[in-house]
Amino acid sequence: MTRIGIFGGTFDPIHHGHLIVADELRYRMQLEQVLFLPAGRPPHKTDQDITADHHRVNMLEMAISDDPSFDISYVDIERSGLSYTADSMIEHQQRFPHSEIIFLMGQDSFRDLPHWHEPGRLAQLVKLGVALRPGIVVDVENIIHRVPEVQGQFEIIDVPLIQIASSDIRRRIRQDEPIRYHVPASVERYIRGHNLYLRR
Repeated sequence: MTRIGIFGGTFDPIHHGHLIVADELRYRMQLEQVLFLPAGRPPHKTDQDITADHHRVNMLEMAISDDPSFDISYVDIERSGLSYTADSMIEHQQRFPHSEIIFLMGQDSFRDLPHWHEPGRLAQLVKLGVALRPGIVVDVENIIHRVPEVQGQFEIIDVPLIQIASSDIRRRIRQDEPIRYHVPASVERYIRGHNLYLRR
């Protein structure tokens, strides 16, 4: 049975930190492929101004175009309503019935898992690959206490400490600071060419 990783996020914009985490988890967890899953309407960011879907997808396509082990899942983008991870994982299991699905996340997302929509159902559906993030402290025992289904369903992986954040990239663009080595060159050209993030 092949193993497929699903890496969820807003990717607003995609940056080298995302790509390094995805590649490290692919290697460490022996994944055949990693599918980037850009969120359509994430329920925890309903009060935030998220860049239009087509811009985020275009940047993702540029960033991963030369890596055959990376691809994009459009499940959340194409579905109406809020994007709930458990629902997305059911759809991916239906699309890949002969593969084991692993949901990939940062340690900060794992820390917040008890606040997600139906986290127990998510843990029953798929295993979780968790990337250690710098400066994030996670009480694993508390997470297991609050979401018992997660017991034995996650693996925490050490990844290189790349402290790049999409929010910081957006701030840098507003303040006319360099982002050259934060994102792939094609993504920077796209951001500049479409005047993204200048007003946020």
